[in-house]
Amino acid sequence: MNSFVKATPLRCIGCRTCMIACVVAHEGKRIFEIDPDGYSFNPRLFMVKTAKLSAPVQCRHCENAACKQACMSGAISIKDGIVSIDQKKCIGCKNCVIACPFGAVEIVETAEVNTDGTAKKLANKCDLCKGVADNPQCVRVCPTEALALVTEDAFADTLATKRKNALEGNL
Repeated sequence: MNSFVKATPLRCIGCRTCMIACVVAHEGKRIFEIDPDGYSFNPRLFMVKTAKLSAPVQCRHCENAACKQACMSGAISIKDGIVSIDQKKCIGCKNCVIACPFGAVEIVETAEVNTDGTAKKLANKCDLCKGVADNPQCVRVCPTEALALVTEDAFADTLATKRKNALEGNL
C-alpha cells in the first residue's frame, strides 16, 4: 500500500497554511522575497471549503493510478509508493486531470514559454515532499493536526481497531 495524506474535515479550519508550506517546501523561502505579481503560487494540494467544512484535497498515490495509465507522454511514474510527474516529460494534455478520481491533479502555468509565446502549462500534484523534506510539510505545519500521513502500518492498525470495535459492539 502506498502512503498518502488524509485530512480530517472536522478539524480543518481552512487556514491554508498547508498550501503555503507546500510551496515553500518545493520552491524555497525565496517566495517571501519575490514580488507577488511576478511569482506563480502553485501548491500541490487544493483547499475545498463549504459553509460547514473545509479540507485540502491531495493525491492518494494509488497503486494502480488512473492518472499514470492516462498519461500519453509517460511523464507519470510510481517509485517507492509515490506517484510522481516528471515535469520535463509532461506535455500538459490534461488526461491525468480527467482520469484522477479525486481531482488531485491540476494544470498550472509555468515560467517557461511555448514557441507560440503562450505560457507553458504542466500537470501538478502532491508528491509527499519526496526529495524535498523528511515528511510532507503540510502535515508538519497544520495548526489543528487535521492532516496525517497514512502509512501501511498505520492503516493496518486503524483497520484492526475498527474490526475489534465492531466485534465488541463499540461502533
